[in-house]
Amino acid sequence: MSNNDNHSRYDERPWGNYTVLDEGTGYKVKRIEVKPGRRLSYQKHAQRAEHWMVVEGEARVTLDGREISLVPGETIDIPIGAAHRMENPGESRMIFIEIQRGDYLGEDDIVRLQDDFGR
Repeated sequence: MSNNDNHSRYDERPWGNYTVLDEGTGYKVKRIEVKPGRRLSYQKHAQRAEHWMVVEGEARVTLDGREISLVPGETIDIPIGAAHRMENPGESRMIFIEIQRGDYLGEDDIVRLQDDFGR
């Protein structure tokens, strides 16, 4: 990584924050913290699949219109092109680990279908 990539290691967002823990050819691993009552945008990616594991708190995943509740230790796979959202319905922080797999893992590979923050 070059010095100007430091901003991509940790990023504050309206719903919480994320830290890139590791990345290499074809993969990226993030620790994502979601504030109570907040949710990420309902989105999809053209070039990557994701695997999520909840490690703290309670999570509600929307995957192609289905809602799925997850507790620490549970995982879910998000296929390429699937509409998905992670939400924290609880009253304390929720943390999950995201493993991205694909040929291109840039933050601009995103189509937001719905977003609470007008992005």
